[in-house]
Amino acid sequence: MILRPATRADLPAVLALLADEERVVDPASVSVTAAYERAFADIEADPRNEVLVLVEGALVVGCLQATYIPGLGKGGAERALIEAVRIRADRRGGGLGRELMERATARARARGCALVQLTSNKDRAAAHRFYASLGFARSHDGFKLSL
Repeated sequence: MILRPATRADLPAVLALLADEERVVDPASVSVTAAYERAFADIEADPRNEVLVLVEGALVVGCLQATYIPGLGKGGAERALIEAVRIRADRRGGGLGRELMERATARARARGCALVQLTSNKDRAAAHRFYASLGFARSHDGFKLSL
């Protein structure tokens, strides 16, 4: 397994992972719109953002987005915000999610981050158990405002 920053060529596979958590979506069926192209280009150009892919052979089996946030808390250290964590539906249960998260956490640690944080939909009980098994603690309630 290789964990690496996503390239533009990985974009259809990443979008396929994000399209449906319950089934495998063929990357060739995904429409890569101009909005996705812009968003990916912005992420790729920003040294505080990265989309990481977990690759087995030529197959993207997982992904996440990490955003490194500077702050005055934690002694001025960065924190890593992890979002959009996905493992291919047909590859779950074999430890790939753990590998993806452990490697992403190691990247954040190597970068000097003082903590890793994430949010998860309240309805995703299995995901919450998974994050707890990795040592993540429920420490805050999150709030969102759709615009």
